[in-house]
Amino acid sequence: MKRNLVYLLAAILVSAASCSFTSKFDNPDKDKLLLDLISYVLENGHYNPRTIDDDFSEHVYDDYIEALDPLKRYFLQSDIDEFKKYRSTIDDQIKTSDLTFFNLTYDRLMQRMDEASVMYKDVLEKPFDYSKEENIDVDYDNLPYAKTKEELWERWRKQLKFSTLERYAYGIEGIEKKKEPQKKMTKQGVEDVIEEDPIAPGLENDDDLPDDPIALEKKTREDTQKTIGEYFDFMNDLERKDWFVVYLNSIVEEFDPHTFYFAPDEKERFDVGISGKFEGIGARLQKKNDHIKIVEVISGGPAWRGDKVEVGDEIMKVGQENETPVSIVGMRLEDAVKLIKGPKGTKVILTIKRVDGTIAEVPIVRDIVELEETYAKSSIVKKDNRTFGVINLPKFYIDFDDYNNRNAASDVAKEITELKKAGAEGLVLDLRDNGGGSLKTVVDMAGLFIKDGPIVQVKSTGKRKEVLADTDKNIQWDGPLVILVNELSASASEILAAAMQDYKRAIILGSKQTYGKGTVQNVIDLNQFLRGDNEYGDVGALKVTTQKFYRINGGSTQLEGVKSDVVVPDRYSYRDIGEKDQENPLPWDKIDAVQYNDWAGYIDYDETIEKSKERMAKNSQLTLIDENAKWVKKQQEDKEYPLNIDQYLAETEKDEQVLKEFRKISDYKTNLTYESLPYEVELMAKDSVLRQKRERWHANLSKDVYMEEALNVLEDLKMNNIKNNKVANIKD
Repeated sequence: MKRNLVYLLAAILVSAASCSFTSKFDNPDKDKLLLDLISYVLENGHYNPRTIDDDFSEHVYDDYIEALDPLKRYFLQSDIDEFKKYRSTIDDQIKTSDLTFFNLTYDRLMQRMDEASVMYKDVLEKPFDYSKEENIDVDYDNLPYAKTKEELWERWRKQLKFSTLERYAYGIEGIEKKKEPQKKMTKQGVEDVIEEDPIAPGLENDDDLPDDPIALEKKTREDTQKTIGEYFDFMNDLERKDWFVVYLNSIVEEFDPHTFYFAPDEKERFDVGISGKFEGIGARLQKKNDHIKIVEVISGGPAWRGDKVEVGDEIMKVGQENETPVSIVGMRLEDAVKLIKGPKGTKVILTIKRVDGTIAEVPIVRDIVELEETYAKSSIVKKDNRTFGVINLPKFYIDFDDYNNRNAASDVAKEITELKKAGAEGLVLDLRDNGGGSLKTVVDMAGLFIKDGPIVQVKSTGKRKEVLADTDKNIQWDGPLVILVNELSASASEILAAAMQDYKRAIILGSKQTYGKGTVQNVIDLNQFLRGDNEYGDVGALKVTTQKFYRINGGSTQLEGVKSDVVVPDRYSYRDIGEKDQENPLPWDKIDAVQYNDWAGYIDYDETIEKSKERMAKNSQLTLIDENAKWVKKQQEDKEYPLNIDQYLAETEKDEQVLKEFRKISDYKTNLTYESLPYEVELMAKDSVLRQKRERWHANLSKDVYMEEALNVLEDLKMNNIKNNKVANIKD
């Protein structure tokens, strides 16, 4: 993201806000103020602002009601009939800061959830009759709302029975399957396609299921009740302000899928995600049954260095230095985290209950915690007596406060330096599942691979396009380059892949097309518009689409993404997960190309692509992956399932026979061995957690057919150093 655009937009909005919002600052209703601020920023700052009219209102209404009750197990049809009179008037309420519709839906949802919290317990008190022939329809989009409470009760009964049946069936199938949960399947297929369903129980403890059918039936109902009880505990922790955020985002997401309102806590999580670091103790926490426990101690953080807390410890109290400790039992997880986190150098005292029941006070000095999984990592691999390098980049991270502190481009440059020292002759840059990040880092990173030239074009509403270019003539890596992508490679990943493809600098290997996000967002701090003393506290921030970016050849990646040079099937091949499958995406368009030159450093660029295509067409592993992806897609389209145990087991057995063939996918071996670089080997000698993470990564790489082919491509690429040193200045 371009910070100068944030400041430019902020300057415009501050100027206007000083006139528009003076009378609003004394408004005691923070929600109304938020609605005013967000509406104004969207109208004046969005790349393609929507007209807020009746049509807009109807779309907000539909999305908001779906967000409140996606599985249609709370609201009755009578509730919907009452809500519908506001369907075409939300636009008017937005313009007048009227919260009547939100207040109505919020109050009714709380009422219905209270009723449901009683309903599910009553349902689960009675045994399920698994001999009864009946089905459940999980096509929630087309499922009508229940007309009566009795009908809603029946809906809950079937959903709870379905969730419990899954676990009950595994118990019936016997001890052997209970010992191998990783080989079990749901009726939905290889992956649980109803993972958004909070009442679906986990299957991680199947080995404790009793063998007696009657005891088994009771135990599985108890497990389901425990799971949904935890879900309702979580829902009860949500406050009115949390639901108001849902309402606000139903409004702002009508502008496009990436415009989003951040409540203060969410903004902090976003900052952590984009920078990969935060200030605190370095532990991940989870709340369960009013108790907050440590579920991970982050490697390298203060808690890890102190070695006085461990996974499983329950945090009972939190005390600041020289202050009385505060009990956090029953506290919202977000509020407890606020007490535990704090500025670098400050001390927090945790009262913890260890797994063995002992109580201890543990002082920890807070520090900057880096999330290692956010950052670039590399490995060397030997193939046919040649050495190659692999760099995995999870996201294009940046520290907005200090770009020179740590960012994706500088880290990748360092990894390249170390790989060159290790003798790497070719490089694979893995951008699979990389959802993007900072625009500046991607421009800088592209410059590592070319001498100089344009990288991406950026267009803002009402302004001339801007060409962002690499002006540093230094080339960090001038050897063969392959970039791996998939359907989840988005935004900044697509900019880099597109630029390297246009220059013919790298061969792009992966999905038919990448995600298709060709827009740029800036995060606007809404607090800057509040003059004087702010009686409302932190009002959060708005991530708003302000620009579109284009390839140097003039084409947009919006909706179309980047089409791989070598297309290979993967598990996402038939999923609707791209930008084109989202609601309200901005359209595709094209602008004029800029002048640029081919890299011209390869002798057989096109021939190498054709060789790879031929290999991929004959690869039995990829054929199997493609067949599995089609099968999973078909399973997902099946929306009706039996609730009769015999029918369920029969269909499960039928699917189990299909799965036996697909399990060969995980048995694939490449016979390639990956090794960490020397500097990381030294770190792993002191850090067993890092060592385990790298060993797991290397094991996965050794089974990775896509990485195997990327290395084949590197092996095929021949360099033309003469051409590379005589690059034309302008592309014909």
